[in-house]
Order: sequence, then C-alpha cells, then structure tokens
Amino acid sequence: MTVLPQTPRINSSPVTYNNVGTVRKLNTVLFPVRYSDPFYKTILSPELEDYCRLIYFNDIPVGTACCRLEMGNATGESKLYMMTMGVLAPYRNWKVGSLALKEIITAAASTLTKDTGRITLMYLHVQISNTDARRFYERNGFKLVREIEGYYKKIEPRNAWLLEREITSADVESSAD
Repeated sequence: MTVLPQTPRINSSPVTYNNVGTVRKLNTVLFPVRYSDPFYKTILSPELEDYCRLIYFNDIPVGTACCRLEMGNATGESKLYMMTMGVLAPYRNWKVGSLALKEIITAAASTLTKDTGRITLMYLHVQISNTDARRFYERNGFKLVREIEGYYKKIEPRNAWLLEREITSADVESSAD
C-alpha cells in the first residue's frame, strides 16, 4: 500500500482570549523584542479580528500576523499597519506566511465601514538586517518606500525599511483564484 503525501492544511483564526497565550509564546520565539500587555490588549479588539491572526499548519500554531487600523490622509480612507508577522523557521517554505498575508489583504480589500472607510494601503517596517523578510514582502506586492534611520530604539541595527502596498478591489477578485 502506497501512502501519498497529503497537501498541508494552512489556515488562520482570529486572535482571541483563548489563544492569545499562544500568540505571546510565538512572538517570544519569533521577534527580538518583547511586546507589552497593551499590545496584546489591542490585538484582541473585535474590529481587528480579520487583521490579527494566529496561523496554523496542519492544526499546529506556527505563526502570527497582527495589524492595526489607522485613519488615512484622505476622507473615507484608512491604512493597515502590519505591527508583527512571523512564521516559525521550519514552516517558512510552505507558503504559510504568503497565504496568511493574502487572507488579511483580501479582508482589507473587502472592508468598507462608516468609521474607517475603505482600506487603501498596507504598510510595515522591516529591520535592515532582515533581507529575507524584505524579499518576502516584495514577492507579495510590497514596494520599498525608504530607509528610516534610528527607527528601532532597543535593537541593532536601528534602521528600518518602510514598505507599503496598495490595496484595491483587484485584491478581492484575486482571492477567488
């Protein structure tokens, strides 16, 4: 009897009070900084459930992605700031991060509320030593805006790249692919 390899199940769920402890543990492993209690309180906000995700690979929690909504410059427009996104190293070549990011972008492209309007931009900072992360985001449609000197206060190197990506109605349509 031949056993065929199964396609891995990659999915995510909102960060909740029941799984925020797992998010804390993953963040401790994934990131060089410690996130405070107010950070975890923020990511539990109901309006962020589409943008703060615990990522699973075959039902095993392997990553997190946490964004916050910000009002844009134009009336009726908002931005999504990627506060954190990380996937445990053994799972990085399985498209785990790309699928989770696509899920968040699709949700953002589908969102239109009277409070935040339409989300038109997603942006983030990447430490300049993290070229793998920069390549990941560029593969997923982000563009380098500029390098910011002294962005990080407690870690070296202190400089960061600012990357951004427009969010359009095409992002909803491409999710059907």
